[in-house]
Amino acid sequence: MVTHKNILITAGPTWVAIDSVRVISNTATGNTGILLSKAFLARSAKVTLLLGPAERSFSDKRVRVIRYRFFDELNNLLAKELKTGAYDAVIHAAAVSDYRPKQVYRKKVSSRLRGWNIKLVPTPKLINNLSSGKKRLLKVGFKFEPEAADKRLIAEGRDLLKESGLDFVVANTVNKKAYRAFIIGMSGIAGPLLSKAAMSKQLCGLLNKE
Repeated sequence: MVTHKNILITAGPTWVAIDSVRVISNTATGNTGILLSKAFLARSAKVTLLLGPAERSFSDKRVRVIRYRFFDELNNLLAKELKTGAYDAVIHAAAVSDYRPKQVYRKKVSSRLRGWNIKLVPTPKLINNLSSGKKRLLKVGFKFEPEAADKRLIAEGRDLLKESGLDFVVANTVNKKAYRAFIIGMSGIAGPLLSKAAMSKQLCGLLNKE
């Protein structure tokens, strides 16, 4: 049951540094994690939200909000929080950087260069390392594929479910500004869900049955 349980949620973008003042980021807003936090609060759950450097802030005395900016900060926070064994479920909704520069410059690189080639290398997959001191930790991941058709969206979600040993995957897309999501578990698929609020409510209900 989710009610009165302890939920860890990640949300927002992550930064990776290029030099001492420049970063690579993405367009994530953190809104999904905020909506999820509100949905679980409505079910009397205890919520910790790890929120990245999104423009939108979130303040609710009932939610423990920890802000981060960089990939390594999120990585360390996830490991620290899960190591406590206090959580019953982790919902990894953050838009994590897939690549980082192979070389990070400690000082600001001159803006007078005629060109600048940056080699990117993959970052570790945080979704593959969600472990806890508890025997049972429900794990939820997100798969975002812009403008994807339903068949592809579901296939991508199923692949992530198996590869990362998750309990559920929220496979979601935005097509012509319209949100669409499926919640994929080992026992079936829920959806399509046509708003983030509807997805959040449905996910709460599914975890409540576990």
